[in-house]
Amino acid sequence: MGGATREQSLGAMLRRTVARFPEKIALRCGGGDWTYAELDRLSDRISLSLIALGIARGDRVAVMARNSRWFVALRFAVARTGAILVPINFMLTAKDMAFILNNSDVSLLFCDTACSDVATAAAALAGIRSVRGLPDAQDEEPDLPPLSELTAQEHDHAIVLPIVDGRTPLQILYTSGTEANPKGAVLSHEAVLWQIQGAIAGCDWRSEAIVINALPIFHCAQLDGFMAPALAVGATNIILPGPAPSQLLAAIREHRATSLFCPPTVWIDLLRQDDPADTALGSLTHGYYGASIMPVEVLRELSARQPQLRLWNCYGQTEIACIATLLQPEDQHRKIGSAGRAALHVQIRVVDDAMNDMMPGEIGEVVYRSPQLMNHYWNDPERTADAFAGGWFHSGDLATIDAEGYITIVDRKKDMIKTGGENVSSREVEEILYGLPGVSEAAVIGLPDPRWIEAVTAVIVPRTGCVLSEDDVRAHCRKRLASFKTPKHVIFVDSMPRNASGKILKRDLRLLVEQTHPG
Repeated sequence: MGGATREQSLGAMLRRTVARFPEKIALRCGGGDWTYAELDRLSDRISLSLIALGIARGDRVAVMARNSRWFVALRFAVARTGAILVPINFMLTAKDMAFILNNSDVSLLFCDTACSDVATAAAALAGIRSVRGLPDAQDEEPDLPPLSELTAQEHDHAIVLPIVDGRTPLQILYTSGTEANPKGAVLSHEAVLWQIQGAIAGCDWRSEAIVINALPIFHCAQLDGFMAPALAVGATNIILPGPAPSQLLAAIREHRATSLFCPPTVWIDLLRQDDPADTALGSLTHGYYGASIMPVEVLRELSARQPQLRLWNCYGQTEIACIATLLQPEDQHRKIGSAGRAALHVQIRVVDDAMNDMMPGEIGEVVYRSPQLMNHYWNDPERTADAFAGGWFHSGDLATIDAEGYITIVDRKKDMIKTGGENVSSREVEEILYGLPGVSEAAVIGLPDPRWIEAVTAVIVPRTGCVLSEDDVRAHCRKRLASFKTPKHVIFVDSMPRNASGKILKRDLRLLVEQTHPG
């Protein structure tokens, strides 16, 4: 028994939303609007076209494109064929993209106009001949065999969409990590659906929401953590090309948006706009942040200026599809700086290297058990075995856990600064720096040092119009931190290197500082 009557897949999720809200706007983008019924019909047509091209269950279909409604349609279409989607970061080099294409053994690659040059170069390096154009946000297609050609075709009635089991792999998402080569996390339909359910329950998603989607949707946070739950409940999704503060404010004003997800760096940018953002942000009732902890001073400022805005901290990673813990609005100030408690379908521990539970306040590694977890790393049994050692998934994050089960992330396990025989949490120092007037952004890294092994180094973006000196920063920190935690070096920069989700790239920052400030 089962089959179609028990199908639990991403494609089935969309059909259920269509049954409730067929004529409601699902996606609003630069090229126009699609209702839920229109999105569903187009996804079916693309699916049939992919099958006619020879795409079969388990084949890998890659997409390298900016945000658009066509990206979303392709995502559902690939899911309905039983094939596996491989979203690729459009900011990578052709060489890095080619590694992913080769590693996942992609059969077909889609790209939009903005990405066509680097995509075709990567395809050539990887030996992939089948590259097709995907319309961009304005519905323009690159000079490649177009997707519209496929959607316009009539198909043999003998072609039918398969029934997709929940355990079927849905996507391979490549994580940047610290290793030389990225790892491909294989996530099933049911892993993503479990996560969607947990997000709906924990983040108060409602059908009347008007949701801004500005972070890249090739990334799991925007794709699965926020857009997918919004589509599941029947909300209206506004798709923007990126999180530029001026565009964000304009879109919130125009659409009277109610929900926004962005990392703390973008929330900071919104607060720092020359044009006061308070009125523009006034329609927002649901604010979500992740990728890093919101600095305490920024959280207080945001709460004071936007009292109607309820905030959630969403912590997780690609391998858990992607939200693992939630800090609820009522806990933002009661548990300030915390990543919250485990999401609905997640079990969390904080352990030492021998898998013993840490006492409250002690630092250990965050480990998970959850149906949201990835199946494995693609073609990488060794790193898969390491990740699941001891019957739990190892996050690589260091944290403390309190008596109520709230975790506070201290640092990445590999990013803890070891100076003069002492461990220093970069986040602890960053929180102190954000309390200094004149600091817009701050990041703390360890730099090689002949005496200290690693020297605590503060990298700061000053607020516009403010003048800060190294002595100001050190004096502020000395009053609030132990001497070994006080930055040995203070470096001022105009901006921070960030990844697609807005998180500061400390590896890149470390390289930049080492090159521009040798010694």
